[in-house]
Amino acid sequence: MAPVITPFLMFEGTAEEAMQFYVSLFDDSGVVSVERWGAHDVGAEGKIKKAQFTLCGRSFYCSDSPIEHAFTFTPSLSLFVDLDSETNLDRAFSQLVDGGKVLMPLDDYGFSRKFGWVNDRYGVSWQLNLPH
Repeated sequence: MAPVITPFLMFEGTAEEAMQFYVSLFDDSGVVSVERWGAHDVGAEGKIKKAQFTLCGRSFYCSDSPIEHAFTFTPSLSLFVDLDSETNLDRAFSQLVDGGKVLMPLDDYGFSRKFGWVNDRYGVSWQLNLPH
């Protein structure tokens, strides 16, 4: 079997909320599996131990870490999404920036018809692109 690389998003208590939000944004997306922390586990009971979901057909994992960390997400690693219409780009951008932060507003920067970069309310960085 060939190695597989799957992005893994680690949250501190908001994994399920974030995962449900993300799968609502894009076609060909959904929750594949969810494993929860139990009563006698190290994580908070009922929170996500490991979940698999798809966004635009690509597989992701997420979890709620039972350990507090002095770090979170950073824009140096972002999810780059090519969208098929300006309507879909505008919708995804407005939903992702709600409670988040604009890093680059939607505009024509010369490398695509329209592009924007945001950090969402969970701290995950997204580059949204409408190709030429």
